[in-house]
Amino acid sequence: MSVNIIQPIFMQQPPHSTHSSLIRVVLVEDDVNFQNSLIEAIQATPDMTLLRVAGTRTQGLQMIDELAVDVLLVDLGLPDGSGIDVIRAAHAKQPECNIMVSTTFGDETHVMESLEAGASGYLLKDSEPQRMVFEIRSLYAGGSPISPLIARQILKRFRNVGISNTPQLQPTTRQSCALSAREKEVLEFITKGFTSDEIADLMSVTRQTILTFVRRIYAKLEVNSKTEAIFEARNQGLLPR
Repeated sequence: MSVNIIQPIFMQQPPHSTHSSLIRVVLVEDDVNFQNSLIEAIQATPDMTLLRVAGTRTQGLQMIDELAVDVLLVDLGLPDGSGIDVIRAAHAKQPECNIMVSTTFGDETHVMESLEAGASGYLLKDSEPQRMVFEIRSLYAGGSPISPLIARQILKRFRNVGISNTPQLQPTTRQSCALSAREKEVLEFITKGFTSDEIADLMSVTRQTILTFVRRIYAKLEVNSKTEAIFEARNQGLLPR
């Protein structure tokens, strides 16, 4: 695809429209080559639609106010600021939006700041466009795609926290949160690897209801991802280790 035909807006949509059987994707990325490769891959995928592409932090923040988004892909190193600001805004204004980082930054600081801001996935730019499309679908279905190197960093951090002697991190000194029976049920399904759609079927409720339960669980556990939720629930004795 020629770079010249790429437009900033691919499809106009009211901010809160619910009419779409496609996964609505927005890309915040300033690398034109990576942009073009991902655009081609998404447009060739029948169950996705690319709503808009932004090349700056400012444009990304504007899109959050204008479009209802299912999956937001964000680069962290943008020309006018950090993509973490876009992640934070999307998480606050559209809690149902699934956010995935796609970046060259693999250090712990960027990783943890992104997860704390609301990202549920973190991929380094060594993934092929077709693999990225697969991970978009996985994220939308309730997964948390993370590059192996990043996953190892997170596990190492949690392992260090687990053996830390810091009092506020110990289960014996930190007050456990009170999850409802339904929230505990959802959390147990998450721990077993079920997606939001699968949990909805198992509990005979809508996917939207499951997403609401997940947001409540995150809020009560003070976490921003499934990995953190499972770790914290086990740390508080809400799940078996």
